[in-house]
Amino acid sequence: MAFETLTLELTTGDRETTVDITSRCAEFLREVAPGRNGLLNVFVPHATAGIAVIETGAGSDSDLLATLRELLPADDRWRHRHGTPGHGRDHVLPGLVAPHATLPVVGGELALGTWQSVVLVDTNGDNPRRTVRLSFLG
Repeated sequence: MAFETLTLELTTGDRETTVDITSRCAEFLREVAPGRNGLLNVFVPHATAGIAVIETGAGSDSDLLATLRELLPADDRWRHRHGTPGHGRDHVLPGLVAPHATLPVVGGELALGTWQSVVLVDTNGDNPRRTVRLSFLG
């Protein structure tokens, strides 16, 4: 059993966004887990971002952001009030889109479904720099 880890630094910009990191996860696994079975944990150590496993490129990523806007409007209802107006919603996001995902690795590759991708979800335009930690155990 071995444990390997890598930290990714990403720039997400000043607008809510999703960033597909599937290829970065696959690249990491090619380096540290060729032919091996185990688990990949993807973790974002931020109070205002999450990790989702969703379809991308067919509108689902945009639908996710639209749904989050409906569920978590950027207005003055939030008790957490520092930052830009509505920033309190960004601190609620990880309750709906967890800051982590643990994924199976089989033969050194992510065992995702045909249309699944690993996506960083960031609604916080106040923090354009994000860290994602990839950890393989296997």
